[in-house]
Parts: sequence; structure tokens; C-alpha cells
Amino acid sequence: MSQIKSLFVTRLYHARLSELGKTSIDPDELEASCLSIAEDDAAGQDWCVENGYAGYTSYASLTDLPWRFPIFKDLKKTLDKHVKAFAKDLEFDLGEKKLKLDSLWINILPEGGIHTSHIHPHSVISGTTYVAVPEGASAIKFEDPRSAMMMAAPTRLPEAREELHSFIYVAPEVGDVLLWESWLRHEVPMNMAEDDRVSVSFYGWG
Repeated sequence: MSQIKSLFVTRLYHARLSELGKTSIDPDELEASCLSIAEDDAAGQDWCVENGYAGYTSYASLTDLPWRFPIFKDLKKTLDKHVKAFAKDLEFDLGEKKLKLDSLWINILPEGGIHTSHIHPHSVISGTTYVAVPEGASAIKFEDPRSAMMMAAPTRLPEAREELHSFIYVAPEVGDVLLWESWLRHEVPMNMAEDDRVSVSFYGWG
């Protein structure tokens, strides 16, 4: 009897931020904090201008948000619990080791802004939680990690099962958290909404 099974599965964790953690994160307070920080972060604004980054990111300027701002400290504690749940699903053999947050930063993507395809080297788990997602804002796009090895493979049928597609788009809502292994290539296509798309991204736990 013939058998077909899936090999080398890529996992994507999708949950509500509020599902785990002892402290409730107020989305309005988190958004206000992100916007206030962006307004005051001259070094981050300068980096974005110098590097042609549309919008704002604190990635290259503020590396200690959980230490500076209580709401980001609470956010980190909640994210740690989500990562712990994801690591359990991935069946990592951590022994006595604990996965720890390495970096956390704000992204504000205006109309027309994009975040090109990339991975996060030297990390274990990456993710994003969504702070403001206006109608028409970009979904996050994930690329099949086997794409470079598909050679002469035909395209998939439009109705093909989701796990067989070369690209997967996930349209998040405010308060969602997505986690994936850091080798998974991802991007944010052009934001077509008039309002800013605001998120907090993170990686590490190495």
C-alpha cells in the first residue's frame, strides 16, 4: 500500500498575545509608547534616513527597550512564555538551558514602506507582535526554505494545499503574535494602507 507523508515540517506559531502571561498588555498603551519612542529617537530616525528605510525602526538605535520602558518589560515576559510554548512544540532538547530574548525593536511602516526579504542569523526563534494593523496593511510573507533547490519544478495549482505553496501570506490582527524559527526567510511587502503599520519584532532565545 502506497504512503505519502510530509518531511521536514516548517512550524509557524500564531496566537493572541493575551493568551499567556500574567500581565495584560494594553494595545493602546503599547501603540502610544511605540509612537512616542519613535518621535524621540533621533539616532534611530537618522539611521533610517541614512539607510533609505521608509518609516522608523529602533533596531539600530535602542537595544534595551525592556530596561527603559515598563510596558516593554511586561511584553518581554509575555513573549518569553509564548516562546517557551513554541519551543515545546518544536521538541527542542534544551537540557538545563533556557531560551532568552536577544533583541527587541519597534517597526513603523508608512504607506509605501516595505521590509525586504531576510533571515535572522545566529538566532533560534524570531517573531513579531502586532500593534497597529490598518485596513489594507501588508500581510507578512514567508518563503519556502527549499525555493533555491526547486530547480525545474512546475508552479503549484492555485488551489494547492497551503503547505505546498512557495510563499505563505499571513494577515495578522492587533494583539497577534507570530513565531518562527530564525532561518525562515520572511518579508513585509509594500504597505498599501494610508495609516502606519506598527509592530514589535524580536529574536534570540539562543
